[in-house]
Amino acid sequence: MPTSDSPTVVLVHGAFADASSFARLIPELTERGLDVVAPAVPNRSLIGDSAYIASVVRGIAGPVVLVGHSYGGAVITVAGEEENVKGLVYLAGYALEEGESLGELQGRFPDSDLASALVYTPFPVEGSDEPGTDVSVLPESFPAVFAHDVEPGLAKILAVSQRPLAARAFAEQAPAAAWKTKPSWGLVASSDHTINPEVERYGYRRAGMTTVEVDSSHLVMLSHPGDVADLIEKAVLSVG
Repeated sequence: MPTSDSPTVVLVHGAFADASSFARLIPELTERGLDVVAPAVPNRSLIGDSAYIASVVRGIAGPVVLVGHSYGGAVITVAGEEENVKGLVYLAGYALEEGESLGELQGRFPDSDLASALVYTPFPVEGSDEPGTDVSVLPESFPAVFAHDVEPGLAKILAVSQRPLAARAFAEQAPAAAWKTKPSWGLVASSDHTINPEVERYGYRRAGMTTVEVDSSHLVMLSHPGDVADLIEKAVLSVG
């Protein structure tokens, strides 16, 4: 793990994706001299996923800036309570209030195109007779809903390599909201068809974040990696 005195950037991916969604952002950050870690999020539950990312953060001997995309925003909202987290950056993400769930925040606003493109699939849960439910996006709908400004060939690859999100993650309430005590930055993807941009704006405004808007699909770090890197670098310089 990095041990630099300069903050390490920890990139936390969201639902229906994995850490490869940062493939174009990581070179932008490393070329600016930043240390980067991009762990795989289990995408099983908000509480469990946050605990896992918190364990990654504790393994870094130095300050950290947590960057969360989409559902990853909810994860960093909780995991950001770790002592060495010095700042939070939300990319088209959910900035939950303490005691709030993804479903509650999203339910305050009209549905995005994602709502009609979801697929629900049972999966076995170890030690239980009751199956869990995985949520994913119809592969044929994925490019338009998730990645309309990403190259079509890449969007098709992303569509068939999704990392589903367990349905329970939508209902679990955030036990903490790290943005209340940590400086935070937010990026709104203003052409987002996965999360209603008003959900992003509302969460960021409520948290008092420094906010920028990019005319982008949900996968802003793939279609506009330079803009995303600019915001992350600003956060690192501010807290470092």
